[in-house]
Amino acid sequence: MPRYVALLRAINVGGHVVKMEALRAHFGALGFTDVSTFIASGNVLFTAGATKPATLERTIARTLEDALGYPVETFLRTPAQLAAAAAHEPFGMLAAGDTRYVGFLGAPLDAAGRRALAAFNTDVDDFAAHAGEVHWRCRVRSSDSAFNIKKFEKAIGQAATFRNVTTVRKLAALLLPAPAAPERPRKK
Repeated sequence: MPRYVALLRAINVGGHVVKMEALRAHFGALGFTDVSTFIASGNVLFTAGATKPATLERTIARTLEDALGYPVETFLRTPAQLAAAAAHEPFGMLAAGDTRYVGFLGAPLDAAGRRALAAFNTDVDDFAAHAGEVHWRCRVRSSDSAFNIKKFEKAIGQAATFRNVTTVRKLAALLLPAPAAPERPRKK
């Protein structure tokens, strides 16, 4: 059965407080198994049946909106997709004080979306699109950047949710199967 991470927007930000136990219960009620959460920012790991990821995204978003009373944008990634997003290095070596974030999208940016993304580059912010993600290098604290997610979403024509690349790497490690222990040589 496929394993996924759901990257949820609007969880424990902007006054939307959700206990992780309740979030896990909502996923369990959908019939998902092996449900766990990672930090309290809307990262849910789970195993699902053979349903299409797009269908799962819609089902999760609808269920959470019904339960929580507000829209919860939902972005699913497989272990391989998340590992690829974590490993992608569009900016090379980061300077001291730089932070990199990964923005998860519902679909890869088209040509117009890539042009809109390029307009967000500044002296302190760099952006690069790759697969279904946007990578953001911020040379100041993100709260000191002029970058605004609402303006960004309007410009690219779709919703997004961002995570620090360190969180993405940790999630990828949690999703990937543990390597098999090496066999011990048998004594003769």
